[in-house]
Amino acid sequence: MLVGVVLLAILLFVALFAPLIAPYDPIKVNILDQLQAPSLDHLLGTDDLGRDVFSRVLWGSRVSLSVGVISVSIGFLVGVSVGLLAGYLGGTFDLLAMRVIDALLAFPALVLAIAITASLGPQIQNAMIAIGIVAIPGYARLTRGQVLSVRSRDFIVAARTVGVPPLRIVLRHIFPNIANPLVVQATLATAFAILAEAALSFLGLGPQPPFPSWGQDISYSQRYLANMKWWMSAGPGIAIFIAVFTFNFLGDALRDALDPRLRRSG
Repeated sequence: MLVGVVLLAILLFVALFAPLIAPYDPIKVNILDQLQAPSLDHLLGTDDLGRDVFSRVLWGSRVSLSVGVISVSIGFLVGVSVGLLAGYLGGTFDLLAMRVIDALLAFPALVLAIAITASLGPQIQNAMIAIGIVAIPGYARLTRGQVLSVRSRDFIVAARTVGVPPLRIVLRHIFPNIANPLVVQATLATAFAILAEAALSFLGLGPQPPFPSWGQDISYSQRYLANMKWWMSAGPGIAIFIAVFTFNFLGDALRDALDPRLRRSG
């Protein structure tokens, strides 16, 4: 947990203060410095336009983390709302909602995100929407299952008996008791969102040049790997690895901390 929190704090600090930390302008072209290997002046070298790779990696963190947070928020709000209503109301709404969720689950997540982004247009806002839509089924299914296991417990039956309104039962009695697995799911979904954004940017469906993006920079620099210009891909690749590792590590730690069975066994 401590390692995950420290890494997350570093990522957030880099993303928030990238304009102050970055030693160079990430989009400024300097032909005289093109394709320089890593050195003290350029920690991760420069690309074929003379742009500092380290500065572009720092600025790219703003894109990846913002996509992760916003897309996960979209999926969380919509998916949890649908799951709460489907699990508590049941009946026709549950049947129709789960069939829509099943239809979304029938498509591979990344393929569905690519299709949605391509149809909406290659922009970062559309990538956020697409990744958020892809995240909805996971939250809806998880929330519905948790609600079904909670709604028949004695304290829920007692609340219904004394006339507590359904909305209050859902928000004040059911949701707090199912929040732990949803928090873990949100943390792990953020890692997937960062990978999905990198994949969309790699295919040209994310932020458009010259704005820095980890996936876009890897796609752009792959043509130079054959010439041993490895640093152009190594910088954003390492950044993606660290970001995904951080959220997966934190998600596993939260799961261990919030699951009482794991606490007892530990």
